[in-house]
Amino acid sequence: MDATTTNKKPHAVFVPFPAQGHITPMMKLAQIFHRKGFHVTFVNTEYNHRRLVRSRGPDAVAGLPDFRFATIPDGLPPSDADTTQDMPSLCYSIMTHCLPHLRNLLHDLNSLPGAPLVSCVVADGVMSFSMDAAVELGVPCLVFWTASVCGFMGYRNFRFLLDEGLTPLKDEEQVKNAYLDTQVTEARGMSKHMRLRDFPSFIRTTDRGDVLFNFLLHEVEQSDRATAVILNTIDELEKVALDAMCSILPMPVYTIGPLNFLTEQLVSEGDAGGTLAAIRPNLWREDRSCLEWLQGREPRSVVYVNYGSITTMSGQELVEFAWGLANCGYDFLWIVRNDLVKGDTAVLPSEFQEATKGRCLLASWCEQEAVLRHEAVGAFLTHCGWNSMMEGLSAGVPMLCWPFFAEQQTNSRYACVDWCVGMEIGNDVRREVVEARLREVMGGEGMGKEMRQKAAEWSKIAVRATTKPGGRSLANLESMFKDVLLTATKNVA
Repeated sequence: MDATTTNKKPHAVFVPFPAQGHITPMMKLAQIFHRKGFHVTFVNTEYNHRRLVRSRGPDAVAGLPDFRFATIPDGLPPSDADTTQDMPSLCYSIMTHCLPHLRNLLHDLNSLPGAPLVSCVVADGVMSFSMDAAVELGVPCLVFWTASVCGFMGYRNFRFLLDEGLTPLKDEEQVKNAYLDTQVTEARGMSKHMRLRDFPSFIRTTDRGDVLFNFLLHEVEQSDRATAVILNTIDELEKVALDAMCSILPMPVYTIGPLNFLTEQLVSEGDAGGTLAAIRPNLWREDRSCLEWLQGREPRSVVYVNYGSITTMSGQELVEFAWGLANCGYDFLWIVRNDLVKGDTAVLPSEFQEATKGRCLLASWCEQEAVLRHEAVGAFLTHCGWNSMMEGLSAGVPMLCWPFFAEQQTNSRYACVDWCVGMEIGNDVRREVVEARLREVMGGEGMGKEMRQKAAEWSKIAVRATTKPGGRSLANLESMFKDVLLTATKNVA
């Protein structure tokens, strides 16, 4: 049932966490809402609004008559930098400064002549202040948890780890010695293969007052207040964690992943002119040459390398990855952001450029979904962010895992041990390990062959869930609109 059957359009306000990995899936969900007949307001921070304009031009935020952009300040000092903001500062500022600004925005939206009244808020799982604003307005607030379910449960187990005395760490030495290899088999909803190092990285602190540890602990528990929770996952992929999550939360939980497939299925088909699909919230300018470069290359012959929008590394780690890629013998497409190397511009040795001439393309950003689906791509070297994991699984591409922070460590463990589609690089990056892992994933027998087979199986499950009649994610989406949103918005109309 589409919301267009009501007399007046419902109005959904989307509030993503202000980082690329959160904005991207939130935009996909917003486009689905719009396709279902909702008037949409998409709320960026002023900082990211300026970045969008710089990367894609003013048209990027022009929107449509019934798909508009709005901004709120993030509470940090003004800046026109073109990089991801400092996470601890951003998280603390969001938690302490953003509520009155969102409250004022919702009031202003309800005062716009001719615009529909706000009928629901869809908030990122780590933007819980949005629930307070929605309650004050008297409208439902759906929480979209943009990370994995196993990541959610990893955060949800922070209190368990505190109670067990496993975190905070006693001293910095425990980060370096075998302490993080401690097996944790009693954590609720988690794989029995979990080690302490596989929980979200914020447990690796010696300070009980650590900003990021406490921010995530607070935010994950605030999910209990939502009207409903939306997840970008497949039921079969995270069943144990999903069952545990559903047993904890008192509201409906809707799995609608992979969101990239679902958006393509629903938005593209009803967007003949491509106007809505053209709204792409990329904070970096995409390099259009990537897809052209892939054309004509043999199927499954290219390694795709992308560490996401936040990961940084040392110059030495960059060089080790570079020579591992060079020595593996395969062609590779490598996304190297201008802020990838800590405190410096990424510089690769001239010998590397010469050794890989003709079989390497370096780019600053790309259209990742299209790249992963290209038949030439045979492996994905990734930081294990959830968007990348879902897009890689959807495309049936096995992965080499080098998690950076947050729940990426959890995603990596599941990919390598439970889903059998990944292989770890290890914290200490060495070129010979990178080379050997790439050779195994791209063409080896044994584990490499199993990974390729499992990746293909997960791709089939993803397609079935989102595109086939009776697909579970499609059915869950319809239930969400019918059971939660349309009932709520009728009360507002």
